[in-house]
Amino acid sequence: MNLSQHNQFSSKASQLLSWGHLFTFANIGLVLLISLSYLFADSPPTSFMGILYMLVTWLSHTSFITFIAFVLTIFPLSLIFPYPRHIRGMAAIFATCGASLLTLDAYVYFNLGYHLSSSALPEIITLLWHRLTSSPALTTLLAGGIVMLIFAFQLLASNYTWHHLARLKQYKFARYAGSLLLVCFAMSHSIHIWADANLKFDITKQDNVLPLSYPTTAKSLLAKNDLLDIESYEQAHNVKVNTQNVDYTAPTPIARCEDFNAATVDILVFSSAPALTNFAKQHKNLNKTEQFLQPVHHQDVLFSLIYGLPAYYKPALMTEQTLPVWQSNRRSISVSGFDDFNYINNTTAGDAAIRIIKADENTALREGVNQVFAFSLADVDHGIVSASSLYSTDRKVTRTEGLIQPSDLIATSVGQYLNCADIAKQSMLGVNLYNKKGDMGVNYSQGVFIAYKKDRITLIDSDGNYKNISAAQGFSIEQGLDIPFLAQSIKKLKTFTE
Repeated sequence: MNLSQHNQFSSKASQLLSWGHLFTFANIGLVLLISLSYLFADSPPTSFMGILYMLVTWLSHTSFITFIAFVLTIFPLSLIFPYPRHIRGMAAIFATCGASLLTLDAYVYFNLGYHLSSSALPEIITLLWHRLTSSPALTTLLAGGIVMLIFAFQLLASNYTWHHLARLKQYKFARYAGSLLLVCFAMSHSIHIWADANLKFDITKQDNVLPLSYPTTAKSLLAKNDLLDIESYEQAHNVKVNTQNVDYTAPTPIARCEDFNAATVDILVFSSAPALTNFAKQHKNLNKTEQFLQPVHHQDVLFSLIYGLPAYYKPALMTEQTLPVWQSNRRSISVSGFDDFNYINNTTAGDAAIRIIKADENTALREGVNQVFAFSLADVDHGIVSASSLYSTDRKVTRTEGLIQPSDLIATSVGQYLNCADIAKQSMLGVNLYNKKGDMGVNYSQGVFIAYKKDRITLIDSDGNYKNISAAQGFSIEQGLDIPFLAQSIKKLKTFTE
């Protein structure tokens, strides 16, 4: 009697394990379909090996994740609790939760560029909340519909494989498919080892495309976002952040400025900090902040100050001497004392709404000027970026929490003082300091990608090396890469490339 019960137990367990493999195989097909969205979220690889790696990794990695999920859930339950009806029901629920979570992760990755994680929780909640509040009925219907479709598929796959178990076990397709997936798994890891050793960024930039894959490095993050000049690296082993082929795409149509204010703004740029200090002593209406973050490369600072953009776009705009898209007869700008930007000036330069002036301690402000900014260019020996003093007649600006960049000054001038907020937001990456909400920003100088979040500044150089420094004190911070934040920052940097 006991032997019979044991045989019956073993038979059920054996049947459930056979069914579990077939059920998992059906889910591999579903997971492959869902994970296709990851392949279209980023720019595709350009080399044959890159495309081959993408395909074999997609096949093997997603299949491996699905199989591991089976091993950790359905497999032990089938051995401990071999009751077919209950196991099949639980398996359908587990598989629905897993596939739904993968769908959510794919949606987040497609929109934000990174996977679900605790460090990215605020950004993910913001994305989902915005989607829900913008169209609550449609979002609820789509989300609920997707979950129900997945659950229906699981029930159908579960019942079909169980009721046709004997016939399905006779087919050899599962054996051949399993062998193919094992070959793809071995190929994907072999190709990645080779690519990592030979610096093939077309392959290693795919490290973090699929969930639970290789951790992203600074190099792969830059390469994935087309910020590495891969061709130059292969030829000269000198990786440079690629700006030579950056195409600046101007926003169109430019928003209208119906409530324009005829204000005047003087932005004074000093060559030295002592000259700035002496000037400030003569003008008691200037307020001071030490939160001004600027690149040490002077031309990059002036470019950001004029265009409201990082120097990432400098080659594209300065080579063609393209005027700022926000500029018009009413929103005019003049630059004096900086020969590289003389092309900005026109016949109305003397009466320009915004003046950028190379100043000294004896510089006189124009009569009746509404707002004044004053700062000194950084010492070129201070690395890539430097925090220094900014003076302004606007007390609210100097009391702004967080760092202020040169691009923020022109964005505030156009968006707040000239009352053209939509144009400033549409055409610049600088922030109107009156509307600043988050203490984070992005910049670029001397081939180095710059992103800051609160006091921490992350610098990623042309070789893919990175370091974190304190904005206030300049000392190094021992901390790893914040991949969600950096992916979001790179996406912002490339706003005007598409």
